[in-house]
Amino acid sequence: MSFSSFHLYFDDLELGQEWESPGRTVTESDIVTFAGFSGDFNPMHVDHEFAKSTPFRRPIAHGIGVFSLASGLGVQVPPVRTVALVGVKFWKFILPVFAGDTIRVKTRVAEKTLRGRGKRGDICWHRTILNQEGKIVQEGEIITMVECRPLTRPTEKGASVEPVAVGLGGNAAV
Repeated sequence: MSFSSFHLYFDDLELGQEWESPGRTVTESDIVTFAGFSGDFNPMHVDHEFAKSTPFRRPIAHGIGVFSLASGLGVQVPPVRTVALVGVKFWKFILPVFAGDTIRVKTRVAEKTLRGRGKRGDICWHRTILNQEGKIVQEGEIITMVECRPLTRPTEKGASVEPVAVGLGGNAAV
């Protein structure tokens, strides 16, 4: 995947902006596939008979698997020029997710920090994962590195173009 003209730069994002993703239904196949990929075959996720003896009474999706699905939804809404996941500030697992549940993600810009001499910045995103009933199943904050909009300025007599750092008063060359 490459970035399109619709993908947002660090500069395009404002504190407090919010988005909501479309829904994604979690399937039993998703749960089993995640178990195979991660190696987490805890019977609470993959064994229907065992799950009957748990407080949930049926298999639950892996919490980190739901986090991963939500990450995919968050990549689409909003479309951003993300360079890397920098960290997880905090994360809470609140309610279980079951096969058949439909999750969606609400995303809000919580913090912005310019770095890389204006070439990129860190965005702290507050993310809330909701199920089909509108109940919060997970919530927390993640930090991603996002490209800044490249700015240029002509040099003397327009001979060449040199990038200009964003957020540094426009005087620092990159």
